[in-house]
Amino acid sequence: MTLRPATDEADLLRRHGLQVTAQRLAVLRAVSARPHGTADDLAELVRAEIGAISRQAVYDALGILADKHLIRRIQPAGSPARYEDRVGDNHHHLICRTCGRVVDVDCAVGDTPCLTAAADSGYEIDEAEVVFWGRCPDCRETTNPT
Repeated sequence: MTLRPATDEADLLRRHGLQVTAQRLAVLRAVSARPHGTADDLAELVRAEIGAISRQAVYDALGILADKHLIRRIQPAGSPARYEDRVGDNHHHLICRTCGRVVDVDCAVGDTPCLTAAADSGYEIDEAEVVFWGRCPDCRETTNPT
């Protein structure tokens, strides 16, 4: 994914009622640069960009950005939370059971077929999380050489 110019990121924060800080800008850029990264992965990138920053400050920035729907937090079973900046669509994820690689998967049919639950129990459904599990091509090749 391409990085947005800093002014775009600052404008984005302002439009969502957030104060523009070096930490928030760096976290936004880190999430854009490493989709599906964990907080620790992203903290490394942020430190490389702005220097010292506490783990808690990174978690705080990730939390507020996710609360404002500027980034998306996903937490697959048995995995730490991961973050991405692809928001506003109803895409899903495919995760390799061997190496943990995560890739985006668009809905297979129609606009949002998974938003029609067999029984909604009176809920107004606005999002569905589907996680597909398997083995990525690299791990398949490593465990099943031809």
